[in-house]
Amino acid sequence: MFAASGPVKPFPLEEEYKKNTKVTPEDIRKLRQWLDTQPHLPAEHITDLDLILTFHCVNRSAEVAKQVLDLHYTLKTLFTSFFKDRKVDDKILKTMSTYALTPLETRAYDDSAIIYCGLVDYDPKNFVFADAVRACLMVLDLWQYSAGTWPGFVIVIDLDHATISHITRLDVQSVQQFLYFLQEAMLLKIKSLHFLNAPSFMDRLMMILRPFLKKELLEMLSIHQIGSTTIGKFFPIEALPKDAGGQYKTRQQCRDDVIEKFTSTKEFFVEENKKRVVEAKRPGKPKTISDIFGGVEGSFKKLDID
Repeated sequence: MFAASGPVKPFPLEEEYKKNTKVTPEDIRKLRQWLDTQPHLPAEHITDLDLILTFHCVNRSAEVAKQVLDLHYTLKTLFTSFFKDRKVDDKILKTMSTYALTPLETRAYDDSAIIYCGLVDYDPKNFVFADAVRACLMVLDLWQYSAGTWPGFVIVIDLDHATISHITRLDVQSVQQFLYFLQEAMLLKIKSLHFLNAPSFMDRLMMILRPFLKKELLEMLSIHQIGSTTIGKFFPIEALPKDAGGQYKTRQQCRDDVIEKFTSTKEFFVEENKKRVVEAKRPGKPKTISDIFGGVEGSFKKLDID
C-alpha cells in the first residue's frame, strides 16, 4: 500500500533482494547486459527494479524475461490511448474522480496484492473505458514502484451501480488492447480476477470480454452475485471498502487518497514516459499493432494457475 502521506518513494533494492523471490543481483546483472545490446529499448531509463519485476513475473526464466521486457515496453509505445504522454494533469484527475482505483491494505490469503476498481460517479456519460484503463495502469505503475514485487496479484472489479449503458460504452479495440497487455506483458503474476455484484446483464459483458481472454485467465475468473460472500474464499471481506461490504474506507475516501498521492508524485510519470521503444532502431523490422494482433506474436508469459 502507498505510504500514508507525501510523495511515493521507490522501494529499496536491498529490501527487494531480501524477499523470498530467489531473484539475485547476478540475475539482474545478466539481464541488464542483454538489455544494453538492444538499441531500440530505453536501457538508460529502465531501472533495476523494473528488471526485478520482469524477472520475477516470469518465474526467473532469463529467456522469457527478455521477451516479456521487450513486449512490455513495445506495447507501452504502441498502445497510445493508455500510455502516451502520461502526466498528472486536470484530465487524468477528472478521470480518477470518476472511480475508486485503489490498492487494498489487506493481502489475499495467498499473500497476493489486491487492487479494487469500482465506480464513484455512476453516470454512464462519464464512463470512458480507455481513460479508466489509463488511470488504473498509472495507479498500478506507481504502486509497483513503491512496493516492488508481490507473490501474486488479484484484481477486483465491482459492478455495483454499473448499467447496460456502461457496457455499451466499452469500445472493442480498448478491451482487446487492455486484455492483451494484462495477460502478456504486465510485470506481475495474476492469481485471480473477480467481478463483484454481477448484474443481470453479466452475460452481455462476458460476450465482449470472452474473445480476448485466454483459457488460463478464464479459469482464474470468478463472478460473484449481488449480496454473495463467495469472494471471502480469496481474502477477508473486511478488506473491501465500506460501501462494498467491507470495513475499509469508503470508495470516495479511497479515490481521494489515490488522487492525493498522484498530485504529490508528478515527477514519477515524467521519468516513466521516457521508457518507450524507438522502433526505427529495432533490429529487423519495426513492430506495429498489426504485428501484435496479426498472430505473429507468440504467447511468452504463462499465467499462474494454482
